[in-house]
This record gives sequence, structure tokens and C-alpha cells, in this order.
Amino acid sequence: MKEEVVLIKKLKNPKLKNEAFRDLLDLYQERLYWHIRKIVITHDNANDVMQETFIRIFKGINNFEEKSSLHTWMYRIAYNESLRFLERNKIKTSVSIEQDNNSYIKNLTQDSFFNGNELQLKLNEIISNLSNKQQRVFQMKYFDDLSFHEISDLLKISENTLKSAYYSAVKTIEEKILAEC
Repeated sequence: MKEEVVLIKKLKNPKLKNEAFRDLLDLYQERLYWHIRKIVITHDNANDVMQETFIRIFKGINNFEEKSSLHTWMYRIAYNESLRFLERNKIKTSVSIEQDNNSYIKNLTQDSFFNGNELQLKLNEIISNLSNKQQRVFQMKYFDDLSFHEISDLLKISENTLKSAYYSAVKTIEEKILAEC
């Protein structure tokens, strides 16, 4: 936590901002990439959203009020940028949920960066069929290892609602995986 305070001070200091931002990239770039990637699916889209995310972080760091952790604040920006991206693309292409889920799995298997096995592919297919809220909560908790408190800050949803969505998603995933075995 002390390191984060020092980093924030450097980021807010105009003379140290560029150097501190490179440190920030080293610390958070990969984690934010995977957070974004789970939402926008493809590598190219994730890179586009990540670039926009870091631009917003760089421009907005002086407005960071430190009411949450830097990590949570950046995840919120990444999440919002991902949703903006999806909303812009929804306007361009309108597809049914079933087509969307099928294209998600197709994109995932054709992506040169996906190196998962059959079980991982099945897990992603099951996740893609969950409600949007369940998907986001499950991914943030299971893959990103965020606490319910952090997810609550990000999504502005009560912790109890998040827990309910998460455990419902877990139950659905377990049932569908066991049915396959």
C-alpha cells in the first residue's frame, strides 16, 4: 500500500509523471489487458481498449481522489472503456445473443493467443452463456481475483447482490461441467 501512495505522488508530480507512468504500465498492463480481454474477447479489441484506458488514466490521474485504491480506480476505467467499446460496436453490428455466443467461441478458438485445452474452452463457452452480470462478476472474482468489495466499487452494485450472482454462476458452471463428464 505504501508503494501505491508513492507511485500516486509521482504520477501527480509533472516532473516525475512520465517515469512513474512507465512504472504503472509495468505493474498493471498485463492484469488490465486480461480484465479487458475477458469483456471485449479478441486480442485486437483488447489492445484498442487498453490504449484508450491508459490514455484516460494518464490524463485523469490528477483527478484521482484516492477514495479507492489505484488498482480499483484503473479497473473501473478499463471496465467503462470496455463497455463503451462494446456499445460503439453494437451500433455497428447487431447480432442475436446466440450468434454472439457462437462468434465468441469461434473468435476464441481462432485467436492465436488462446492456448487453452478442451476444459478451458468449455468453461469459456459456459461463461459466455451466463447473464452479463454473472459473467462480469464471475470473471472479476475468479480470473482477476478481486474481492467482492472491489467488485462492488467497480460495478456500483451491493456486495450481497454480487455474491448472489457469483455463487449462482458457480453453481451453473459446476452443473454444466459435471453434465459433460
